[in-house]
Amino acid sequence: MSYFQEIYQSDLRHRARAVYMYLKDLSDRDGRCWPAIRTIAKELGLSRSTVKRALDDLCQAGLLVKETRRRENGGRTSNLYRLLPSDLQSRR
Repeated sequence: MSYFQEIYQSDLRHRARAVYMYLKDLSDRDGRCWPAIRTIAKELGLSRSTVKRALDDLCQAGLLVKETRRRENGGRTSNLYRLLPSDLQSRR
């Protein structure tokens, strides 16, 4: 079974599936990426609130770790997202 087929057949909400696949497409070989929530929302045609809820869904499902990044002056910048290996078949 292909990796995305596991995501499609999971219990994840549609919003979480879309955001997960978006992040997977952007991530490096270590599963890391750092798009802004505004960028994710714009490219997926979702509201920023929906993207935030989807990210929370993914964190709760154990598929994503979100780390807040800071600039040298202490200001916030985009989050670092790290996708975790999926074992969705065993979660059913």
